[in-house]
Amino acid sequence: MSIRANDLPLLAVKRPLLVMVLNLLIVIAGAAALLGTEVRELPNVDRPIVTISATLPGAAPETMDAEVTSRLENAAARVNGVRQIRSSSEENNSRIRVEFNPGTDLDTAASDLREAVSRVTRNLPERVEQVQVVKADQDAEAIMTLAVSSRRYDVAELTRIVENDIIPELLAADGVASIETFGGRPTELRVAVDPIRLARYRLTMSDVAAALRQAPFDTPVGSFRSDAQELLVRAEATAADPARIADVVIRDEVTVGDVAETYFAPADATSYVRLDGEPVIGLGVVRQANSNTIAISDAVRAAAARLDARFSDIDIRVISDDAEFIRVSVREVAVTLVITVLVVMAVIWLFFGHWKPTLIPSTAIPVALIGVVAGIWALGFSINLLTLLALVLATGLVVDDAIVVLENAQRLQKEQGLGKKAAAVLGTRQVYFAVIATSAVLVSVFVPISFLPSETGRLFREFGFVLAIAVIISTFVAVSLVPALAAKIDLAGDGADPNPRLQALASRFAHRYEGWVAACAAHPWRVVGASLLALVGAGLLYAQLDEELVPEEDRATFYVWARGPDGTGLAFMDRELDEIETVLAPLQESGEIRSTLSIVGRYDPNLVQVTANLADWGERERSQGDIVAALEEPLSAIPGSRANARGRSTLGRGGGGGQSGIQVALTGNDYEGIYRSARKLADAIETSPILSDPEISYQPTQPQLSIAVDRARAADLGVSLDDLALTLQAMVDGLRVVDLNVEDQAIPIRLS
Repeated sequence: MSIRANDLPLLAVKRPLLVMVLNLLIVIAGAAALLGTEVRELPNVDRPIVTISATLPGAAPETMDAEVTSRLENAAARVNGVRQIRSSSEENNSRIRVEFNPGTDLDTAASDLREAVSRVTRNLPERVEQVQVVKADQDAEAIMTLAVSSRRYDVAELTRIVENDIIPELLAADGVASIETFGGRPTELRVAVDPIRLARYRLTMSDVAAALRQAPFDTPVGSFRSDAQELLVRAEATAADPARIADVVIRDEVTVGDVAETYFAPADATSYVRLDGEPVIGLGVVRQANSNTIAISDAVRAAAARLDARFSDIDIRVISDDAEFIRVSVREVAVTLVITVLVVMAVIWLFFGHWKPTLIPSTAIPVALIGVVAGIWALGFSINLLTLLALVLATGLVVDDAIVVLENAQRLQKEQGLGKKAAAVLGTRQVYFAVIATSAVLVSVFVPISFLPSETGRLFREFGFVLAIAVIISTFVAVSLVPALAAKIDLAGDGADPNPRLQALASRFAHRYEGWVAACAAHPWRVVGASLLALVGAGLLYAQLDEELVPEEDRATFYVWARGPDGTGLAFMDRELDEIETVLAPLQESGEIRSTLSIVGRYDPNLVQVTANLADWGERERSQGDIVAALEEPLSAIPGSRANARGRSTLGRGGGGGQSGIQVALTGNDYEGIYRSARKLADAIETSPILSDPEISYQPTQPQLSIAVDRARAADLGVSLDDLALTLQAMVDGLRVVDLNVEDQAIPIRLS
């Protein structure tokens, strides 16, 4: 066979340094890309989600739905690329979750949505405040939870430090969408009106509110100018402390102090937070969609360390961090990858018999596996569990072509007595197209995986491409670097044969295999029948297997959720938390639970969330699933609320009480009719053997006191409806009138 044709195998033998440099460039590119490739738990399958939230103090859910949520929904629906809109209206607040089509740029979508919301803001009620557009799913679980405590500062001062110093520092971390705060009670200036004294002076709440709105009076009125200078003139009459607020004149000579008491006090609690039974302020870090959990964790931990050093009297602790599980998972897969490489090399050595020919195909492993990182970086992928799994699977594939080339070169040296260089060139040429065809077949199998539809297809997109890139690089190594190295080694000399014992064992297996092949060839229909039976049996067994996207995981963290009856407040749920902590106490005493962070009033006043962090995997005998299963019975026995414990999987979606599973949307013309149908569906689920814990988002059982206003009598008495609404709001829930600037801090005045 001629060796004069110019091709890659001949170039590899004639110019081995050139081929080695080309392969080394692949390794260098992969090593350089390794420094710039992000590390994640899973490929980026986050859906582009933007959340709109608005607050209307004192508004009932029906009012929020009709006057706020519906108008914001209509504005969001006009934005291009919207796939789904889901909203919830609760007392005082509205939350709208807008999901865009996959592939939509999140920054552009959020910008378009802010513009659409700004156009309808003027159509919202005047008292609507805090209309926010956030690039995240605010119903999602926080990826990190921090606890802030202090033995020096009271809750109001600690809240001020958290809001003004700690939260801005954490928000500066790249990828953080928002910081949830629980347990804080900011300082307010309370104006407690005495209704009897107010009636004595023939004043109304509206009169007091109008006077208080002038408390932060500070207005620039112009400038005096001369040839030498310009002097700014301010009209200033700010009342920034309780004594000066008491001196504010309402009418004639009547002051606020004549009808009310004024004092600084913490705001009413909207949630309680405990860390192992001790009160703290909790912070939840919500990440932006399409952001890196590990990078956020590193940045937040660095910020927490700086803040901890800055405030010596404040303790900032990281209670839970999803990135810890990700780091451990990635490390374990990397260890598995190293073990796989060693196993592959050992198997090659067993069949080649000595180390020199073993090392030649083994060079394809580092070149292909490190070089594929360059492809991961170039395609915008990440190093995650699935791409690492692809590398583990590719470890056996990338040496196939190299083994075929080397084995053929060795055969030519042994059987035909060719020289090392001639055997390397001709041996590679003989199997060249077979190697290319094999690689093309593998690529054609793996690449379609990357184009599967739905979220599952996006999950395996990087998996398929990484395998295809690894196979392509290994093919180049097999037809370039392998013949270059094979031309330097005598594959037919002494010691080139395998160990005699291994060779004898292989010969016995070969003889048995020949007998099996002969028997199959003599009875082809029996072979076909057995194959069909195996196929049918596999199909029957497949139907009996459980199906799930990801298996159960032990993330060393689980959640306990408890929901009380509608209308129950924080005090009642705080007592329910005592019952839950009693159930968890034995696990803390045994060391299985390392710490617990409890939030009373998570999302709703009648909702409790307990985050239980377990000991490290090697320090406990029971798994997370076993612990959660053991807690099911004692938690269900707690009277007064429905409590349950749940873990969270890799792709678990949080929010709304931590429940995950099947979500069903019922549509109709009115909420009452929809609720009746939903109630029937929930009752059917309760009796189902495979479904459990149905939860209906619409709750019509919220206790409500209705006040019917007689418009005619109000008009006869000269009472306007606005004055009546303001008076009721101030007397029932308190009215935030205006903000004062006290030592560069915004302190609200609350009229009650």
